[in-house]
Parts: sequence; C-alpha cells; structure tokens
Amino acid sequence: MRCTRGAHSRRDSLLRIFRVFVILLGCFALPIAGFLGEPLHAQPAQREAMLLTVSDAISPATMDYLQRGIERAEEEGAELLIIELDTPGGLMASTHDLIKSILASRVPVVTYVSPSGSRAASAGTYILLASHVAAMAPATHLGSATPVQMGGLPGFPSNKPPASPTAPKGPGETPQDTAPSKPASGSASAMERKVLEDAVSYIRELATHHGRNADWAERAVREAANLGAQEALAQNVIDVVATDIDDLLSKVDGKTVVLVGGNRTISTADLQVQRVDPDGRTRLLFVITDPNIAYFLLLIGFYGIVFEFANPGSLFPGVIGATCLLLALFAFQILSVNYAGLALIFLGLVFIVAEAFIPSFGVLGIGGIVAFVSGSVILMDGSNQAVSIPVVGGVGAIAAGFMLWVVTRLVGLRRRRPVYGVEHFTEETARADGVFSAADGRYSGYIHMSGERWRAVSDEPVQSGEALRVLAVNGLTVQVAPLAASNRAEPKP
Repeated sequence: MRCTRGAHSRRDSLLRIFRVFVILLGCFALPIAGFLGEPLHAQPAQREAMLLTVSDAISPATMDYLQRGIERAEEEGAELLIIELDTPGGLMASTHDLIKSILASRVPVVTYVSPSGSRAASAGTYILLASHVAAMAPATHLGSATPVQMGGLPGFPSNKPPASPTAPKGPGETPQDTAPSKPASGSASAMERKVLEDAVSYIRELATHHGRNADWAERAVREAANLGAQEALAQNVIDVVATDIDDLLSKVDGKTVVLVGGNRTISTADLQVQRVDPDGRTRLLFVITDPNIAYFLLLIGFYGIVFEFANPGSLFPGVIGATCLLLALFAFQILSVNYAGLALIFLGLVFIVAEAFIPSFGVLGIGGIVAFVSGSVILMDGSNQAVSIPVVGGVGAIAAGFMLWVVTRLVGLRRRRPVYGVEHFTEETARADGVFSAADGRYSGYIHMSGERWRAVSDEPVQSGEALRVLAVNGLTVQVAPLAASNRAEPKP
C-alpha cells in the first residue's frame, strides 16, 4: 500500500512540474495569439499599389509572405507592388525562390530600401537587383553579397563582414569567413569556389537583365563591396533615390520596365497605396521560427517526452511534448543551426535528467549544465539569428536550481530514518507483553512492535509493559533492551 501511494505521489509531482512548463508556454502563447488575427484589408481601389514590408532576415516565412503578396497583386490587378526592405541577409534557397517569383511576376515589383538607416545587405542585394525597379531612401546602403556556409546550408552573412584576403586568420576563423577578390587556386575549397562563382554568375545576370552595373554587382560578391544610396544611383546600380513612398511613386511614373510578357510603362497617377500585413499563417511561421521560441519548444518537447516515459499512460505530457518537439525540429530545419550546438543541448539535457535517477553527487548535473549552456550559446550560426543570452542564462539557472534541489533532496533522504524493511525496526520503541523469563543466562518473552507481536530476547530483566529499545532483528527474534540500559547495550550475534 505504501509503495502504491508513493508511486501515485511521484506521478502527481511530475505532472505538477510539467503543468508549470505548460503554463510558461501559455505565457508565450498569449502574445502569439495577438499575431494570429487576420489583418483588416481595405477594399481594393480601382488603381492601387500594394505595399509589403520586410524588416528581418530572409527566411521561408519571409518568402511565403512575399510570394503570396505577388500572387494577390496579380489577382487584384494591382498597378504596382512595392517591397519596403530592410534586411541583414538570409538563406540562399529562400532568396532564389523569391527572385524567381519576382522575375515571373506580371505586376512590376519595386524594391525600396527604406526607411533611412536601413540596408539591403547580402540576400537583400540580390532581391534589389532582381526587382523591376530598384530604389533606396537616403542614408541607406546595399552590398556584402558574398555567400557563406551556415550549418551545412548555403546562405548569406548577416552583419559579419568578410575578412581581407591578406588578413591573418584569427582563432576559430574558417575559410568561409574570408572573401578574396579572386580565389587563387588552392586558396579555398572546391565547394567554396563553386558557391562563389555560382553567386557571381547569378548576380551579374540579375543586374544585366535590368540594365544595371553588373561589374559592381560582381564586386559585391567577390569583395563584399558596399555602396550608399547616392553612390549606387551614380554608378547605375539602382534606379531611384526617394525620400518616401509618395516621392517614390512620382519618380517611377512613366518608367518602362521589362516583364515576362514584354515591356510595360508604369503609371502612378492617382494611385492608391494599400499596405498588406502578414496574415495569420505567415505570422505563425514568423513566431515559430523565432530562435527564442524554437528554443523553448525544444525544451518543452524534450521534457514532455521524459515525463511521459517516466509515467507511461499519462498522455498529456507526451502529446504536448511530441507536438512541441516536432514544431522545434521544423523551426531548426528553417533556421541556420549549428548542429554541434544542438547535439550539446541534447547531451546536456540527458545528463541533467540522469542526475535525478543516477546518484553522481552532481557530476552528471554540472557536466550537463556546462554542455547545455555551451550548446545554447553556439546553437545559431547567423549573428542575426541567435538565442537571447539572458534566455540562455535564465534556463541554465533554472536547470542548476533543479539539479541543486535534486542533490539536496537525495542528501536529505539519506539522513532520514528508514520507514520500511528490517532496518526501520532498530529505530522503533517496543513494549513488553508480560515479564521476560530467564533461560540460558538471557531473558526471553514477547513484545508489541509496529502493531505486531514478536518474540524477543534481552540481556536485562524486563517487566510487563516496560518500554524497550530494539537493538537488532535476527530472523523472527528481536533483541531488545530497556530504554535506560539501551545506550550501553550491544546486540549479541
């Protein structure tokens, strides 16, 4: 009966702990819910320009948002599609798919780097040059379009400038961190040269297609060159420098662009601008692929599976854990993940959980925390896609507190009196059931102990009803001594 109550108590405790994780997830879900409402769109005007806004890294969520915007502009017969861009870079695969949609669009696409202080770095440079009209606001810049390898996925650097080809390599620097103007034979791996030359050919074709400066576009890839708005206009890298949307519309009025079906002249007279915000599906993708949210989904998923294995049939932890784990894996498939960091996080979590089941006096727990925090710090490859350090520190502190609680609980349990088995009898006080009779130099009789009647022997005379201290248990016979003499009595074999 005691074992059954203990099992139920342990199961209830684990379920309560998991409910705390779910409550924490709910705290994050509340702000997420605000993102899921469908945005209110104005009724389309007779002639309109559709405005989309991108102010983060280029990811599959960004690509989905822009591609759906292009499709909607075509369906509604919009005169113009404007992409207000401010990006530090992104994934090459997403950028390629987005550029295909721009080049195939039946509606002129104007990419406008805005507001002032924004940038079209890396992947943003490719998108800008691929657009039918390339425009920038004052005090903006573009460039640094050298591709790099991130977590095994080709992509573009965010805000880490390539090193000079003559600069010595620092600790931990890899060949991907450098961008030589022309890679000499043997100076880079075959894969790096292939990626670089592919990017050069790609960006030159994009620039040439719209009659822009292909030589500078090549320099942006080979040398990570950058240009400000006025310089880019002077060197025929972009078409327009505009202070705001109204200025942009006035300057592109009458401009002829090349579409799939042939040339088309843009007319912006009496054009109404309709801003289109991301819908619920796109916002959900943005939330899931946020590194901090993906990080918490991974933790909740892992612990949910652990609690389900610890209490088979609970279902609630298993369902929540499996769902969160799948969402986390989906997010990490999209994000530029350092797989060594991900493996360290899993190893650390395994060590922390093992500390609760394998007494190691903190060795597994401390090693798990070190591996967990180290993996969390290096989890993301791109500097614009990083888990917040305070979040890592907070989770690490919680794990350390959990491990400290487990160790102190184990130490406390070792100091507690036994509550079952033969060992706990030595801590019991018995009462004599009658006067002990003398035999062979010892006294024998019966006692009441723990609600049971036992045969007992003693080296001292025992009176009826006298309080006795249990010294040892030999089979079905208990060796006792009066409480007054028990401190000096020793059990005989």
